[in-house]
Amino acid sequence: MAMKPTDFAGAVPVDGYGPGFFRVGGKVIEGAVIVQYSGGRAWGGLQDRDALLALGGQVDVLFLGMGADIAHAPADLVAALKEVGIMVEAMASPTAARIYNVTLSEGRRVACALLPL
Repeated sequence: MAMKPTDFAGAVPVDGYGPGFFRVGGKVIEGAVIVQYSGGRAWGGLQDRDALLALGGQVDVLFLGMGADIAHAPADLVAALKEVGIMVEAMASPTAARIYNVTLSEGRRVACALLPL
């Protein structure tokens, strides 16, 4: 079967990850990262809520990567994001990166915030 490359129509995907880093649009970012249509940037982790709340009006769903393992997102963070119109789905960071890429390729308004492995 012939494989066709995914067309992200100018959007920036998560290209890869490893211990302590993510590769986003060909650029390596150390530590936690927020990725959306326009690119990725360093993120201060779960305590950096303002960076996530700033996504209000820009994205509908945030895939929250909790590191190497599945974990629940803090309930107060989920509630705050819901108030600005963002639905949160928490999962392991590798899974969040993959689901972000798939939904991004569908043209959806999504972002991911990933804690490092």
